[in-house]
Amino acid sequence: MAKLYLQRHLKSQWNLENKFTGWTDVPLSQEGTEAAKNFSKTFAECKIDAVYTSPLVRNRETARLVLESIGRTDIAVVADKALNERSYGELTGLNKDEMKKKYGEDQVQIWRRSYDVAPPGGESGKDVYNRTTPFFKEYIEKDLKEGKNVLVVASHNSLRAIIKYIEDIPDEKFSDIELPFGALTKYEFDNGEYKKI
Repeated sequence: MAKLYLQRHLKSQWNLENKFTGWTDVPLSQEGTEAAKNFSKTFAECKIDAVYTSPLVRNRETARLVLESIGRTDIAVVADKALNERSYGELTGLNKDEMKKKYGEDQVQIWRRSYDVAPPGGESGKDVYNRTTPFFKEYIEKDLKEGKNVLVVASHNSLRAIIKYIEDIPDEKFSDIELPFGALTKYEFDNGEYKKI
């Protein structure tokens, strides 16, 4: 029975500064890097055969730290922009609290978490789902069907899109999927079915 591990990246510098990051390539913060010390315990019993991530450095660095913690730096990591975070368009680089003061907390939350509404010049949750899911089905699910245990290290919204697909979550519940920095979500995959573990 194959296993799927979904790992959200550790806290980046812009996460620390409360900025909309999206596709901007921002490194992990010192706080994020230090949190990797827990990986050896978190992944102690995880056998990993394949790793997928996005080209964004915060995701690649998190994947590298996971593999180092389990002594598996020999595994090739596949990086593809299909697993990138949601693009925040014109909000990219702006402070979230300042945007809440300017546009209201409800509007900012819609731009950050909604399935159907995109921030100005950015992507909606649906856009992320339509970008992420075909890649997931073609490559990651293929590996799972071959019995491989797969680690996916990605950003909040790309992982939310994958979880929506796996758990068949309705569009209106997309915003309810929350994963803290460094969160690990595990599934067993058997005969085309996913079971959360």
